[in-house]
Amino acid sequence: MAEVSVNGGDKYRSYLTEEDLRTTNWKAGPPDYELVNKLFEEGRTKIWPVGSLEEQVQNLVKTWEMERVNKADPRDYKTLDPQKFLIGINGKRFFTVEEVKKIGGGYNMFLQTSLPPSLRFYDPDQETYDSSQTAFKTTFPRGFALEILQVYSGPPVICYKFRHWGYMEGPFKGHEPTGELVELFGTGVFELDENSKIVKIEIFCDRGELLSGLMKGKTYDESANKTPSASGCPFMA
Repeated sequence: MAEVSVNGGDKYRSYLTEEDLRTTNWKAGPPDYELVNKLFEEGRTKIWPVGSLEEQVQNLVKTWEMERVNKADPRDYKTLDPQKFLIGINGKRFFTVEEVKKIGGGYNMFLQTSLPPSLRFYDPDQETYDSSQTAFKTTFPRGFALEILQVYSGPPVICYKFRHWGYMEGPFKGHEPTGELVELFGTGVFELDENSKIVKIEIFCDRGELLSGLMKGKTYDESANKTPSASGCPFMA
């Protein structure tokens, strides 16, 4: 795998040099990873040696996620080939770069579901890029950190196990914050071409593992209805 690290602005992600920050077309301004990097350093379970395959894969995955979430123009992507790129979740249909953009990217892609709309706690079909980013940034104000737990194979086909985590310190879809740790585990497979550009990604994870952690808090309606009466008598209340 070609050396990915072209840092200068972030310890764990490439292509965030001062020039990159200035010349890239960002969706909502240059990203700031100070808070999530602190969360990562405090909560990670693995510290990979500098230059190891695991560290390189972790940098690649974090850099790809940075580009996917923050870059407005796929032509600015440096980790992948936007003309060839495909991504699939849990063995279902694959999306092109343009299709990912149409469904609102990021969380909307990972939380695709075949459940009927009436049973969807989070409905990716009704969310936009902006609404999904607002929802999860409100819930995880310190970010949703990522670490690589294990690398099973190296390039050109990289297979790895990952852990995402954050603390529900803000509300989500009418549920009060719990302050609890919310985790998501899964496996990823990256296929690289002869230029070390990503051309295909498959992610396997359980969306319910993430969403169930965000449903633990009481709904605001429940909290309002459980206000004790002045008498303190359960029957009068």
